Amino acid sequence: MIERGTGYVVAASRPDRGATNRSARRLKVGFLLARKFTMSAFALFADTLRLASDTDDRSGRLLCDWDVLSPTAHMIRSSCGVQVSPTSGLGDPKRFDYIVVIGGLLNVEEQLSYDAVRFLRLAQQKGVKLIGVCTGSFILADAGLLAGSLACVSWLHHSDFKARFPDIRLTSQSLFVEDGNVTTCAGGSAVADLAALLVRRHVGAAAERNAIEILQLDRRRDGSDLQSRTPIALPVHCDRRIRAALLCMEENIDDRWEIEKIAGHVGVSRRQLERIFHSKTGFSPATAYEKIRMRKAALLVERTSKSMIEIALDVGFASSAHFCRRFRLNFGMTPHQLREKMRNRCRPTAMAD
Repeated sequence: MIERGTGYVVAASRPDRGATNRSARRLKVGFLLARKFTMSAFALFADTLRLASDTDDRSGRLLCDWDVLSPTAHMIRSSCGVQVSPTSGLGDPKRFDYIVVIGGLLNVEEQLSYDAVRFLRLAQQKGVKLIGVCTGSFILADAGLLAGSLACVSWLHHSDFKARFPDIRLTSQSLFVEDGNVTTCAGGSAVADLAALLVRRHVGAAAERNAIEILQLDRRRDGSDLQSRTPIALPVHCDRRIRAALLCMEENIDDRWEIEKIAGHVGVSRRQLERIFHSKTGFSPATAYEKIRMRKAALLVERTSKSMIEIALDVGFASSAHFCRRFRLNFGMTPHQLREKMRNRCRPTAMAD
């Protein structure tokens, strides 16, 4: 590891060609790293492949191989400042089983170069499977590669994705979603789950188990497992149906789904959902929905300059008057009073003479 500037340079070493030539490769992955990419997402994916491919802790590439792709030889800087060196040019995408796009910060112009995006489009045309990890889903969507597919993003980026790509079906409940030849993953620790699943398919259960155990994971979670997010405080180990309902509410704050529709999404009747909520939490689904909407409203009041009618519409109210009444019932003050309180807190205190 070589210190350079404010970050560090991590050169992804070339494989031991002697070792890999002795065993047929079963899984080949190409990584495209966005500018300011998320280091943990890349590291978890690549290291899961390494651990699955390894024998005797020698970091060999006996069962898997991978490259960091780029049209140039320039270092690629992650969001934390660590830099990674490309190991290969773009070339023919058919030499890979999967092309994995590792996203990162969304406020970066041209996350991938024109040549890299063109390479992705060519890969899709040739039937190579594409994977968008973290905000890599945004890159695939921008390139027109998610048309007709269900996309999966982190709950953190749900509203951003929905605003930018309103015509793409979206979920922020699952860890990852496979839809045809395109897979999108929420990021975080779910990256290891997705990589382990690919290892199981292409290499075998023993290789998957080796990677999972060394990573100190109890098990590989399925893509349908819920993201680790609870929009409001709940008892520990709360019912999965409650968590799924809450995530659904959070995804649809502005649309204001009927409780019956949310219940159907979870797979129970409205009466069943209400009974589950009352027995496990002591309040109704409707009360939970309002708590989530009010929590989002308070954040918008504190952190944005949006008008009250804009915030009211964002959280599913048709009028600012009704919104302000409900806000006061929940927080003991109007949204205007909360905003003024935040402004006073942020004003610099005059220095004493």
